[in-house]
Amino acid sequence: MVRCNPLGIVAATICLLMGTISATAQDRSVYPDWSGQWMRGPGMGNGWDPTKPQGFAQQAPLTPDYRAILEATLADRTQGGLGGDPTGLCLPHGMPRMMIGIFPIEFVVTPNVTYVLTDYTTHRRIFTDGRAWPKELLPSFNGYSIGKWLDEDGDGRYDVLEVETRGFKGPRTFEGSGMRLHEDNQTAIRERIQLDKSNRDLLHNQVTVEDHALTRPWTINRVYKRDANPVWDFVDCAENNPHVLVGSEFYMISADGYLMPTKRGQQGPDLRYFGR
Repeated sequence: MVRCNPLGIVAATICLLMGTISATAQDRSVYPDWSGQWMRGPGMGNGWDPTKPQGFAQQAPLTPDYRAILEATLADRTQGGLGGDPTGLCLPHGMPRMMIGIFPIEFVVTPNVTYVLTDYTTHRRIFTDGRAWPKELLPSFNGYSIGKWLDEDGDGRYDVLEVETRGFKGPRTFEGSGMRLHEDNQTAIRERIQLDKSNRDLLHNQVTVEDHALTRPWTINRVYKRDANPVWDFVDCAENNPHVLVGSEFYMISADGYLMPTKRGQQGPDLRYFGR
């Protein structure tokens, strides 16, 4: 019969735990510090291409069909409509629009997953555990993201996170102008995210979108600025949202609970199933 020394067991357990903690700390030390709150950086506008105004001024490489949709969308907006913006119904911004940074962004980096959180829309997971693409993807507004960390300068620490995102559902828009992505949702988005080499409070995101609404891949460069002492909020879009979709038309709900038109000359909803 072998006797076990209780003190020896405790010591071995402590050593094992200390080794695990040390290994975890060592694993995390190779990742860049993306902590804090990130907002749009200097010169970054609200358009998908942050250097240009929204709408036609984006000079987006749209197909003729989707340029015509944008024209109709903007014309509807001049009449007081919502202009094809699904966020009017509190649908998530989705990818790629959520990365504009209208609301603050937080990156939580772990060895297996990098989380992208915002004050408005649903969060995003970027899997960095070496997994392969699933045979079937459950469509979502943010898509399914697989990333890979790179040590490009060879100093033993990761510099760049390369990400590919697929598996979408819609409707989704590039920006607040209502510029749509294709309804087939076969979008592929590739990102290269890295800290600025001379200013660690600036984060760069080079984004390339491939989508059948475009005649070619569309690449933009976005910059975020870090606030190390942030104030966080939570925006609940559904709270006090006055818009409602009836059929294919948007209406507003007045303060006394009645439907109101959103644009001039708008007809009322079809009430065929209601008593007169």
